[in-house]
Amino acid sequence: MSFIIDKFKNKVSTLPKHKSWLINHDIYKYEGFWYHQGFWFHSSASFSIEITMALQEEFQAQPTNILLASHPKSGTTWLKALAFAIANRTTLKNDTNSTLIHPLRTTIPHGCVPYIESESFFNNPCYSNELISTHLPYTSLPKSIITSNCRIVYICRNPKDVFVSFWHFVNKTKGDNSPPLDLEASFESFRSGASPMGPCWDHVIGYRKASLERPDKVLFLIYEDLKKDPKEEVKKLAKFMGYPFNEDEEGDKEIEEIIRLCSFEQLRKVSKENRPGAGATPKVIPDDAFFRKGEAGDSVNHLTMEMIQILDKITFEKYDSLDISF
Repeated sequence: MSFIIDKFKNKVSTLPKHKSWLINHDIYKYEGFWYHQGFWFHSSASFSIEITMALQEEFQAQPTNILLASHPKSGTTWLKALAFAIANRTTLKNDTNSTLIHPLRTTIPHGCVPYIESESFFNNPCYSNELISTHLPYTSLPKSIITSNCRIVYICRNPKDVFVSFWHFVNKTKGDNSPPLDLEASFESFRSGASPMGPCWDHVIGYRKASLERPDKVLFLIYEDLKKDPKEEVKKLAKFMGYPFNEDEEGDKEIEEIIRLCSFEQLRKVSKENRPGAGATPKVIPDDAFFRKGEAGDSVNHLTMEMIQILDKITFEKYDSLDISF
């Protein structure tokens, strides 16, 4: 990937930069959002400003693609699992009664639905994959995604829980011997918007406005609604994707089976079973780092009242008139 870094090196060097609260690297502001330079975490699962720029020039979406989009730590893993299970339910049905094992019983959802901005995807683009995913803001998506009329599903979460989940996730990936990130310093960076793929609120606003302007092409889901009424939200998701449940499937409780297969408990169980054995090279991001609690409202157990009030005020002002509630 050195040719990508070299190609956009001069362009990146002219951008505003800020010290990242996640890792000891600078982040760069590009088209109103913040990105890491080089490769974040590891070359096989990396996200960088250079790949974003390259995608904008080269990525060609197909009209059959369904793009699953989100700000990091907003329910990405759950959305991927549900969408994959919905799209493949006919070919993978009744896996317990055959030799066919459902991929979600052995692999976490990130192994089933690739990120377009990861190096592994960029080097080996699986354009035949119907389901693809991204953390890119709507305004920075490759133009072919918009012009090809492929469908986009976006999931949004309460920013307070996004921040706390993000903070825990990064601490998990730092390793047991590293001190945890300072919560207050991390909070200040997040609230100011200087966070990877941030500002979080602007990320949400881009997709929300797109969903209001193009409701047939952009579906906007809310994590908290999915927690409250998973059956109705899954039905909505399936219909939008072009895989609606028929009466027989509803009678056979197919929706409930998918919800169970994609439950936090089941996915976390798979992540624990995928831990490297003794002597194996540890993963840069262990699978179980993607599963902590999966609860709505857990941020109250970590943030001070002042922090909560600050984020609530920003959220209220940013989302005013957009019909977004948690």
